[in-house]
Amino acid sequence: MEKFIVIMAGGVGTRFWPRSRKNLPKQLLNILGENTMIQDTVYRLDGFASPERIFIITNKVQKTLIEEQLPQIPAHNIIAEPVGRNTSACIALSAEVIHKINKDAVLITLPADHLIRQKEKFVQCLNAAADYADKSHGLVTFGINPTRPDTGYGYIKYDKNEAAKDIHKVISFVEKPDIATAKSYLQSGDFLWNSGMFVWRADSIIEEMNKYLPSIPEALAKLGYAWRSEDFTVLLNNIYPGLESISIDYGVMEKSDKVYLIRGNFDWSDVGSWETVYELTKKDENENAKSGEVFTRNTSGSYIYSADKFTAVIGAKNMVIIDTKDALLVCSRDDVQDVKEVVNYLNGKGRDDLV
Repeated sequence: MEKFIVIMAGGVGTRFWPRSRKNLPKQLLNILGENTMIQDTVYRLDGFASPERIFIITNKVQKTLIEEQLPQIPAHNIIAEPVGRNTSACIALSAEVIHKINKDAVLITLPADHLIRQKEKFVQCLNAAADYADKSHGLVTFGINPTRPDTGYGYIKYDKNEAAKDIHKVISFVEKPDIATAKSYLQSGDFLWNSGMFVWRADSIIEEMNKYLPSIPEALAKLGYAWRSEDFTVLLNNIYPGLESISIDYGVMEKSDKVYLIRGNFDWSDVGSWETVYELTKKDENENAKSGEVFTRNTSGSYIYSADKFTAVIGAKNMVIIDTKDALLVCSRDDVQDVKEVVNYLNGKGRDDLV
């Protein structure tokens, strides 16, 4: 069995405005620690997968920066989508290419911007999922034990009684719930957080996509044969814009009867908002998390980031304050999910310089 890594790195991270922009999105920033998030994603695979077996699907704007941040990854393994077409197209593209490299390949598909702090446990789960996917030809996802009734995550209902080597049959995927529903999921013990990480054989995911989203793999089949040729980019640019834009969850995982789950026993976060960053960052005696040159007085429970200037905050409670060179965000920690609305507003005003 030959294992390949596919890293999905095409997002723009609108909930992390004003630090995250189209030209420098969340996964290319050092949100937590010294390394960028995509660098940490690749570094934690050291010893598990060689750089030649790591593929990154991104876009034209981000491709050059990714090449600079990850010089160990072969440049031809960093594929730029001409337009964004959600995760189904991204996954089908990588599966078609890698299947032509190795018809028995197992693909481990990972987002570029998650935080995973327990590498050994993570790698153990990857190996277990890859072995099961290879033998069963099933589609394996990772479920994370919920620690709170979070409304920012999707959930997976699974059969706790059916397990082979801690692999469970998935009953259903459910969308991000309201708080009352999230509490009921937690109390039932039948649901795990949907991590957005997947493991499958290349031929298995292509087969299931041919059942449920046939137009996508049919259109992309030519690209596998054209890999590493001069025709590849031309074909990609011609074919990709016409693909349906749909997530792999909606398009395949919610419909297939071959979906399984392995419980992720490692410390995980999708780092989905400034609130998550606050929770993961070291606090001072007033429960403030600060980055940069920051002065606080009578301020508590706040996350304050100052990029390149002195920032003073007085009398703030439970706030997120992000001060960059050209924009300032002041937001209650309870409303961080609405930061994306600022980006929508700026797009509507044609302020490309700020998005």
